[in-house]
Amino acid sequence: MAKKILVTGGTGYIGSHTVVELQQAGYEVIIVDNLSNSNAEVIEGITHISGIRPKFEKLDCTDLPAMKALFKRHQGIEGIIHFAASKAVGESVHKPLMYYRNNIVSLLNLLQLMPENKVKGIVFSSSCTVYGEPDNNPIDENAPIKPATSPYGNTKQINEEIILDYVHSGADIKSIILRYFNPIGSHPSAEIGELPLGVPQNLVPYITQTGIGIRKELSVFGDDYNTPDGSCIRDFINVVDLAKAHVIAIARMLEDKSDEKVEIFNLGTGNGVSVLELIKVFEKVSGKPLNYKIVGRREGDIEQIWANPDHANNVLGWKAVETIEDTMASAWKWQQRLRQKGIM
Repeated sequence: MAKKILVTGGTGYIGSHTVVELQQAGYEVIIVDNLSNSNAEVIEGITHISGIRPKFEKLDCTDLPAMKALFKRHQGIEGIIHFAASKAVGESVHKPLMYYRNNIVSLLNLLQLMPENKVKGIVFSSSCTVYGEPDNNPIDENAPIKPATSPYGNTKQINEEIILDYVHSGADIKSIILRYFNPIGSHPSAEIGELPLGVPQNLVPYITQTGIGIRKELSVFGDDYNTPDGSCIRDFINVVDLAKAHVIAIARMLEDKSDEKVEIFNLGTGNGVSVLELIKVFEKVSGKPLNYKIVGRREGDIEQIWANPDHANNVLGWKAVETIEDTMASAWKWQQRLRQKGIM
């Protein structure tokens, strides 16, 4: 019998790609999403790819009574992958209370309900923002946790501490904390991809929307950083590569492959790419010049950060394999598909 996995935020960008990978690995998936930054039509894209329609519940994870009722309706959930969080650095600076309420209360509710419902483990969607402005690159899991540069980053730090404290208290659960670097790209089928509601908060959808003419121009926040071309450097990881790591993490917890109650892994490629370099890759794969302008620095941005993924490579047996060119080509293909569908 297929093991049941609850995926919160499962119609979102990373969540939807992970649902596909879970289904293709033989898991039964229940999606919970409040659709605050996603669309229920994503379910159709997931179904087209996998041939399986996941169960879907429109719920808010901060609603404890609703989540209690969900676990009663879906008996036997063995693991949770928790994506349901607000995730834009810039927005979090302007709406801190929304970020603290949504990102922290949702996790508290899940942790409370796990032992009551005999849920064995939770994979937590964390971020490289917990490292703050790093002293050195690349970053491994032993790098110091720095003061967060944004409320978003702070919620990730706080949530990691909550998980560690709860497990230390004797709670009968396991957790794998995955610290993502910068997920980009789309499923190669172009059935699902990154579809932010309103103006994109992330770089790549803004690039592709500018490339196709939805946005007039892209703003590059700063060209005076201490980097080779002056723009910020990030570790851009293909979203399908990232999704596959979650399937490995769930299996590791449910099959008790580790004696550790909490494990932490960086998920990145190990390569730093600047914003201006990424624009050049887009121009190459799309064959289109991109209209962009240099503007002032943005509050909350880190100058440069990229991963040392050796721990994930060696212990999880996972590795990012997609090239930056193929990844940006997939993002452009997704944007063109949205135009064909008349969505944008």
